[in-house]
Amino acid sequence: MNIQKTIENLQNCPCGREHKLGEMAVEIGPGLVCHTAEILAANNFPRKLLVVADKNTLSASGGILENLESGGFSYDLKLFDDLKVADIRDVNELTALCGGVGGVLSVGSGSLNDICRLASFSAGRAFAIFAAAPSMDGFASNSAPITFDNFKKSVVCHAPSIIIGDTEILAKAPAELKSAGFGDMIAKYIAMADWKIARLTVGEYYCPRVAAVTVDALRRMVSMAELVTANDPETAGAIMEALVMAGAAMTLAGCTRPASGAEHVISHFWEIKKLERRQPSDFHGKKVGVATLMTAKIYHDIANDTSIEFHKDLTDWDEVYRAYGKNFEGEVKAANSPTVTDETSPEILRENWPEIRRIIKEELPSYAELLALMKTAGAATTIEEIGVTPDLAEAGLRFHSYMRHRMTLMRLIPMLTKDFDYKKYITPPVL
Repeated sequence: MNIQKTIENLQNCPCGREHKLGEMAVEIGPGLVCHTAEILAANNFPRKLLVVADKNTLSASGGILENLESGGFSYDLKLFDDLKVADIRDVNELTALCGGVGGVLSVGSGSLNDICRLASFSAGRAFAIFAAAPSMDGFASNSAPITFDNFKKSVVCHAPSIIIGDTEILAKAPAELKSAGFGDMIAKYIAMADWKIARLTVGEYYCPRVAAVTVDALRRMVSMAELVTANDPETAGAIMEALVMAGAAMTLAGCTRPASGAEHVISHFWEIKKLERRQPSDFHGKKVGVATLMTAKIYHDIANDTSIEFHKDLTDWDEVYRAYGKNFEGEVKAANSPTVTDETSPEILRENWPEIRRIIKEELPSYAELLALMKTAGAATTIEEIGVTPDLAEAGLRFHSYMRHRMTLMRLIPMLTKDFDYKKYITPPVL
């Protein structure tokens, strides 16, 4: 995979920013678990490693430790039982373990990569990934979603210098994980719409060329919907490439906008409330995919309503703080002091509303279209499949946007003359 060619195509970008990915080597192909040491050595990765995995990912990547040893690498191993949440306490533990090593190798995906990404950055160590499943889009990202006292924040750190994907291992990953990767990618339809809406309403930075990197990866993923769950190394490799490119777009843009919109924050809201209750949360991509379906229904309802007018933000802040509770009230106040709608006005919305409606109607597939794609890919489509109750689902739709100082169409709802019954967006409509 020639990721550097993408970088070259972004040189002298009209957006005025310099897009950097750093020296990133991406190797995707069959049998690479037997060439891991060779790939690391060829890219001058330090010889003393901290290898981080959990029992599932290490088992899936059988032979990797032996290959490192035979290839002249020494390592300390941090093995988790089954890591599902990327928490700052685990980051701090890994950071402390970095003292005697030159680099961190994450054997896994998702939360394992996130804690390794931030820990290696904090310790000033090199970072590489050996992917165990094509389950999410953050492989090449330079940010890590981390929980701090159960509140999720996105922390900018660094991207890996090496990503290795053995397509034979990726193809054998559980179908649930591969479908979760599809759910994480289908969310890019909302992310692209929200990024453009933020540009129109608050003047946020937007780069069409970086957006095109995400859109190209999304189209490739959608074209493979029927093959997502197949145990086919060639398909697994193509899916992995699409996921890597989506993550790279975030690094190139210097923000998570190319891959994350309202749907991701809804998922984060569900997660923090479940963590608060000491309840397990499902895979990131599964939750994001379900949130994408709900958000698409809401966005198209807004775009199809020709009677909408605009007014100042009528958020009931007492209601917001009650929804988050005492554990998270301080974080929410910090994210909204000032709140993002202070940067726009009813006049700005009125002026840009025709274009916002066009973006939704022409660029965001309908609920029915998205549902068909997700069912084809074997992805979760209902809250029951992700262990989210109707009450939590509704709270997520109503209050998620206050977790971030970030403009989305969902955050603009308190400025619209439109009443919402969020319950109707939770139950799938009869098609």
